[in-house]
Amino acid sequence: MMPRLAQFAFMAFALFAAAPMLSETAAAEDKAVNIYFWFEYVPPETITDFEKATGAKVVYDNFDSVEMLTTKVLTGKSGYDLVMPGASTVGHYIKAGAIQKLDKTKIPNAKDLNPSVMAFLSRQDPGNEYAIPYAYGTTGIIHNPAKIADRMKDAPVDSLDIIFKPEIAAKFKDCGIAVVDAPEGVMSVALNYLGFNPFSTNEDEIKKAGDLLHAAKPNIRHFKTGSIISEFAQGDLCLALGWSGDAITAAARAEEAKNGVEVSYAIPKEGTEIFFDVITVPADAPHLDDAHAFLNFLLSPEISARFTNTILYPNAVETAKPLIEESIRSNPNVYLSQETMKRLFVAEPRDPKSLRTVTRLWTDFTSGSQ
Repeated sequence: MMPRLAQFAFMAFALFAAAPMLSETAAAEDKAVNIYFWFEYVPPETITDFEKATGAKVVYDNFDSVEMLTTKVLTGKSGYDLVMPGASTVGHYIKAGAIQKLDKTKIPNAKDLNPSVMAFLSRQDPGNEYAIPYAYGTTGIIHNPAKIADRMKDAPVDSLDIIFKPEIAAKFKDCGIAVVDAPEGVMSVALNYLGFNPFSTNEDEIKKAGDLLHAAKPNIRHFKTGSIISEFAQGDLCLALGWSGDAITAAARAEEAKNGVEVSYAIPKEGTEIFFDVITVPADAPHLDDAHAFLNFLLSPEISARFTNTILYPNAVETAKPLIEESIRSNPNVYLSQETMKRLFVAEPRDPKSLRTVTRLWTDFTSGSQ
């Protein structure tokens, strides 16, 4: 496997090299929407239906780490019309001039967005001018109950001890432990676990969280966010610090395959992050009309419900709720109870100095440097 730093450098070079080509290609298309979203985050039928309805071609590229997205957005000239950052990074993109204001007259379905979610987003996007919420979820413990029980009876699957205490995690090393490649999210979970403010700017506290991650590193197989769903569905992983929707999707795929694999998810009793994925328009997006049309299409009740019924992340469109399958609406890991919400914290942006510290510690953690 390519060393992490070399791998990132190679990906960055490839992205920079490809950007002009994509931009030129995009400019040549009369009707197109070039999107840069998380892997498999839009049901294929949705893209097909939009293309049939509008005649616009959707080109879907995916990233599997926030760094890949930010590199593209801040560099510019990517050729993308819509990109999907986390809510906590929107303010940074706005200040950098990397994204543009939305034309709300072209997104009439935005009127049905959950007011509570919009109020949260307004902290990073005053007036809700730049970002539209797409989905939200939590970071928690994905696990294969059978494999966990085989190795440890009464394993603390509802506690981050199972990931962060080496003497416990070592029991599951052989069946595979993964961690999502999300520096700020995982670091905030680690800080909270240690009893600190999840968004502490105290360098000593952040370093203690880094030490916690380093101690866990020997038991972790990989940080490949994009492969967690398939590996759990196939029984190739038994434990992960990952995202709620990925866990539920993996469980559904295993059930469809009838392979005897069970996948469960637990929100840590110590508390964890609730995150919001939003859609924004890059400052130099080449197809503004088609981009807004696609955004509006995604926010229609039927399409929003299809997203949740297929991808298993909740959406923020209020009129979509009656169209969501009852088994999903009643799933406590999808639509959270008020009691669960008390244990969650909302992602917040970091100041540049502490962000540099988090990024450096994360690079050391994922690359194995000491």
